[in-house]
Amino acid sequence: MEKTLFALWKRLETLYVTKSLDSCLVLKQRLFTFCVNEGELLRDHISQFITLLNDLKNVEV
Repeated sequence: MEKTLFALWKRLETLYVTKSLDSCLVLKQRLFTFCVNEGELLRDHISQFITLLNDLKNVEV
């Protein structure tokens, strides 16, 4: 079963985690323009930032 789950995960990665130049540029733009919104909880802001960093890591930037 582990091989099946691993194969499925890899297949999903290839389908949905695109490593195109457009994806990289959009993620970098989101990082460079990322700022705190007034009234937003710090916890939510940090969570969004970590998600953005993970997205960048997933496309190997």
